[in-house]
Amino acid sequence: MMLKCHCRNCQQMTGSGFSPAVLVPAETFRVTRGQLRYYFTASAAGGQHKRGFCAECGSLLTGGENTERPTDVVGVTAGSLDDPSWFQPHMDIFVSDAQPWDQMDPATPKFEQYPPSAKE
Repeated sequence: MMLKCHCRNCQQMTGSGFSPAVLVPAETFRVTRGQLRYYFTASAAGGQHKRGFCAECGSLLTGGENTERPTDVVGVTAGSLDDPSWFQPHMDIFVSDAQPWDQMDPATPKFEQYPPSAKE
């Protein structure tokens, strides 16, 4: 699953209008070089989001993990991939927080906050 999150927290974490993320199975996610440092932010779903940053350069690498609602996926920021050119978002989430200058593709499904399946 690939998506763009437009929530204010993602805007602040990325310094842009959204965070492009690829959701990968947590069991397959591995850091192959260095270590992640974590920062926690409030989540609209309750609990806190766990965001992973490169300990060397500070780049945001992961997000979307929740301290109180464990999931089986890790969100990997598309810009951190060795080849981000294949990123094609399947949805836009938290469009209620989207900036007016953020031009979204009208063909991409949009959700005011989380998609219905993520609330369960």
